[in-house]
Amino acid sequence: MSLYTAYFNETHQQVRLTTRKFVDQHIRPYINNWEEAGTFPRELYTLAGEAGLLGIDHPEALGGSGADVFMKIAASEELMRVGSGGLVASLGSLDIGLPPIENWGSQELKERIVPSVLSGQKIAALAITEASGGSDVANLKTRAVSEGDFYRVNGSKTFITSGHRADYYTVAVRTGDVGYGGISLLLIERERAGFSVGKPLKKMGWWASDTAELFFNDVLVPKSNLIGVENAGFFVIMSNFQKERLNLAVMANMTSQLALEESVRYVQQREAFGKPLSKMQVIRHKLANMATELEASKEFTYRVAAQIADGIPAVKEVSMAKNFATQVSDKLTYEAVQIFGGMGFMRESLVERLYRDNRILSIGGGTHEIMNEVIAKQLGL
Repeated sequence: MSLYTAYFNETHQQVRLTTRKFVDQHIRPYINNWEEAGTFPRELYTLAGEAGLLGIDHPEALGGSGADVFMKIAASEELMRVGSGGLVASLGSLDIGLPPIENWGSQELKERIVPSVLSGQKIAALAITEASGGSDVANLKTRAVSEGDFYRVNGSKTFITSGHRADYYTVAVRTGDVGYGGISLLLIERERAGFSVGKPLKKMGWWASDTAELFFNDVLVPKSNLIGVENAGFFVIMSNFQKERLNLAVMANMTSQLALEESVRYVQQREAFGKPLSKMQVIRHKLANMATELEASKEFTYRVAAQIADGIPAVKEVSMAKNFATQVSDKLTYEAVQIFGGMGFMRESLVERLYRDNRILSIGGGTHEIMNEVIAKQLGL
């Protein structure tokens, strides 16, 4: 047995090629216009579903291709090559909205919700964050009060990816006392009376992402829509964070990859003081350091993904991977803009978008500071 293990097999490579063709045909020709418009056509979900992209790493029995962490990474990396983190986040909102249902929902709930989302006919979103506190999940305020066979839900959510046009929302609510022990998860359908969506939120980056506020005003939700056990939702949310944080690390690494590739291409073409930038030692060494840090981050992320794929707990490691990958992407996107100079400040440059889109990666799914707290606790501190 070789001491060197390839993370991606032939099937993964085929998925990579399929995704690349999908991007080249259905996304790349239009992405700049979609970014400026702040949205992309809903039909893209259907096309992605028909291509089998939405079903990757979701249960085969519900219409997916089965659990495969590295197949998901291969597809995500190719989607990220279009240079729009916002599009990738919105198209992939099912990857954080569906797992609680797939893993803890009733069979009836799974069969009613999951297949239509994996096919792209419906859109799923995860709704946890509230205006009163993003990372402080244990103190969320949206309340669900038991009334016979229903819960009456009141409250609001904000910064919800796919919030404006989702059909199904996996919503964190308070069904019990204060603290993490009183939280539950409910599946709430868009058409329920009393539910409304605010106007699309304008953001620094991820322009193509559909991001919105959600409002619940006496929304009656059947108790059959409860995901898992009442007052045990905090555990489900924390479990769900692991894959989300891994996905964000992958997005950060691909953001770094694109920043590096764009910089290498630019310095080979751009001349200053009578020679290409690529012949200047300060630029060459800067790019060498960027490439080294990126390779270290990718390898660590893949290693953590392999740990997760083998079912080995990786709470500490995935937090480390997310923090390290986003620190690297912070540096590489900054350096890419610096290498481009004034052109890096122009909207026509991909590095300008990468710089803006990157900023959310160390915030979403748990901030850099929260990740450090998770790591410290895992160290016994």
